[in-house]
Amino acid sequence: MMHFRKSALTVAVIFATSALSVQAATDAERIQSLELQLQQQKAAMEQQQRMLETMNAELQRLKSGQAEDTSTSVVADAEKMPMMVTGDKLAPKEPSPLSVSVYGFAQADMINDFKRVDPDWDDTLRVTTIPTKSGTYGQDGDFVFGVRQSRLGIKGNYGEDATFMLEAELFGTGGDAGQTTPRLRHAWATYKNFGMGQTWSNFMDIDIFPNTIDYWGPTGMVFYRNQQARYTFPMGEDEFSLSIEDPGTALSVGRFRDDDECDLPNAPEDCESTGSTAGDLFQSYNDLPDFSARYRNNGDFGHYQVAGIVRKLGYERLDTGKKDDELGWGINTSAGINTWGSDVLKLQVAYGEGIGNYMNDGGLDIAPDSADPTRAKAETVPLLGISAYYDRYWNEKWSSTIGWSMTDLDTSDGQGPTEFEKGQIATINLLHYPRDNVLLGTEFGWGQREDVNGNTGSDYRIQFSLKVSFDSGDLMKGRTP
Repeated sequence: MMHFRKSALTVAVIFATSALSVQAATDAERIQSLELQLQQQKAAMEQQQRMLETMNAELQRLKSGQAEDTSTSVVADAEKMPMMVTGDKLAPKEPSPLSVSVYGFAQADMINDFKRVDPDWDDTLRVTTIPTKSGTYGQDGDFVFGVRQSRLGIKGNYGEDATFMLEAELFGTGGDAGQTTPRLRHAWATYKNFGMGQTWSNFMDIDIFPNTIDYWGPTGMVFYRNQQARYTFPMGEDEFSLSIEDPGTALSVGRFRDDDECDLPNAPEDCESTGSTAGDLFQSYNDLPDFSARYRNNGDFGHYQVAGIVRKLGYERLDTGKKDDELGWGINTSAGINTWGSDVLKLQVAYGEGIGNYMNDGGLDIAPDSADPTRAKAETVPLLGISAYYDRYWNEKWSSTIGWSMTDLDTSDGQGPTEFEKGQIATINLLHYPRDNVLLGTEFGWGQREDVNGNTGSDYRIQFSLKVSFDSGDLMKGRTP
């Protein structure tokens, strides 16, 4: 009650001071000043009334013995509407609409690989890194510790109209393959129904990713974080979205990769070799974005989704400047079907020509259509991707996932004999959740790779992981940024 008495005394002093100043003003000024002060006093009284109601509610809870969250107090409620000074006037201060939270997890993986993969990828089972020739990366057997799956992100919103997300992990790829180094996952902003930045492609369905602990996941799943601009049309519980996405042609020069530049088709008659090969001279050429459309239906049964994509797959020669392009297209159908309790059956079938860049692994967009260098041109590579997994939740503390996935390319005549043609992966695990935000799990994985020449290689491994996640909640909700 001391806080209420001080507030009442403050109100009285303000009122007395204001009355003295009003006496010296003209009638018009007095009327305007009194009206303003009356509005201010009403706001102050309303705030005091809310405080009284909060204090009374707290008193009743204490009397009845009901539990209360100790992080909430009368003082905290009062601070939600502080007073601010504008000139010599007092007015309620509106809370900021900014809401921000920090989230992520630390994950440690311990892996016993019974065979051997490319050492840059030894802490995940990615089928394209499985050798088809014995001894390529050394003798069988490899023990690995890794923390590269660990993740940190920040997300939030300004009111109901604007949202943002910035997220990174430690799994290096590309030039950083094999390194434990920050890598951007998401940099995504939305205003109302429009979004722009980097996030999941509009062509994919992230909700069919299984509850597994291996990093890379299903080889035959459409899985791609891409830069894009997207507009989503709300349809009640359902949605329809259109996007234009950053193009990137996964190009292979196949069996001509090591051919000298002067031996290539359309080479100048007076060609003088500089030591360059086809692998040096051909590159992708993209002057139009990819276009995708997606429809998602949500219901008590779960969800299903249909997405399509159209692409212009361009390529050029650096020596002659000649360029050409092929048309790429694809359809991706997926579903997450609720079965018993919290169990979910997760299915996907994707097919297209020139959609390899959007696949989780093993994708190729265009390749030479002939083994004859005098006749070879480029063609899109047909691809089929299948993913089928079942997430089983035994109870609140235990779960298991079992499933299989495949990528199958209809290779071209001009591809090299050791290039990737088909990959499969199968997984089974047992995961334990001893308390909130903690996961302990053991997983068995098997993978197989097949090359164009028919050679195959396989790998199988056991992984044990500890994952502790966190989410700060709303760190800045209701505060001034």
